[in-house]
Amino acid sequence: MRNGDKSIQGICFGEVLWDNLPTGKKLGGAPLNVAYHLNKLGVVTRMLTRIGRDENGDELLSACEQLGVPTTFFQFDDSLPTSTVEVTIDAERNVQYEIVYPVAWDRIAVDTVVLEAVAAVDFLVYGSLACRDEVSFQSLLLLLEKARFRVMDVNLRAPYFGPEKIHSLLKYADFVKMNAEELHIISDWNGATATSTDQQRVDLIMERFAIQEAIVTYGADGAVYHFKRDNISYHFPALKVQVEDTIGSGDSFLAAFLAKRFQMQDGVQLEEVLEFAATLSGFVTQSSGACPAYSPEDINRFHWLNPIFRDSDLKLKQ
Repeated sequence: MRNGDKSIQGICFGEVLWDNLPTGKKLGGAPLNVAYHLNKLGVVTRMLTRIGRDENGDELLSACEQLGVPTTFFQFDDSLPTSTVEVTIDAERNVQYEIVYPVAWDRIAVDTVVLEAVAAVDFLVYGSLACRDEVSFQSLLLLLEKARFRVMDVNLRAPYFGPEKIHSLLKYADFVKMNAEELHIISDWNGATATSTDQQRVDLIMERFAIQEAIVTYGADGAVYHFKRDNISYHFPALKVQVEDTIGSGDSFLAAFLAKRFQMQDGVQLEEVLEFAATLSGFVTQSSGACPAYSPEDINRFHWLNPIFRDSDLKLKQ
């Protein structure tokens, strides 16, 4: 999964935005969250997106630069605004989103420079929400033809999804991350029944779209990793934490998993990959917002203080 001593690099395609939370404005967007955590973990990952030439865009660009997210492939739109989302959090800490349309990232463009960059990096992360507009959807299809390893982070947000586009994106995917609700929606489209188990639902999707790896997240019940080639499904529990909010917890899990996944030929085991992903996701869940500040020492300390790992002999590598 690695190419000699070459540093792993990636590109994330899709939405960047301001989440207008009850407590104030926070930087957001699933692919941006993934890019942030990958860069924090030492995997250089550029963000391919589009923002408006407006105050929100200026602030967003500055915030990304301060967070260490490379902005080389940020595009600027003269007519459409920078994206904003109204976020509400209920008494049980569940999150609801009201996503404005259209915005700048609905018009992401590609050129030769971008196509060559995607072909050169190790992976491309993309989601379904950024494909709600045909312009960005067609741009992504061009990129998927060039990408070496394609990671689809399913992100179903009503009313911006349907089977036709989701199936088109799944056909390109080597690796898919989705939550339990998304698993049921997509598998129902493809013939699952009320009696189908989640394992049967995953098998159905992976077989139909020739997907080699998949992660299904279950919130407080953890996540399950599926690997078609070796016919394995591995469950890993979530950490027991005091939930601040769940914004970005799945994004951080994916980023941590990818960062460790590419080290597996260097002796890192699957259990360690999943443990690291669960640790970072737990840290984000007990923090405010999707992109909290942290250091490797913070994550190791959080890891060892959690009861699920206290008796483990496995050490997180920095």
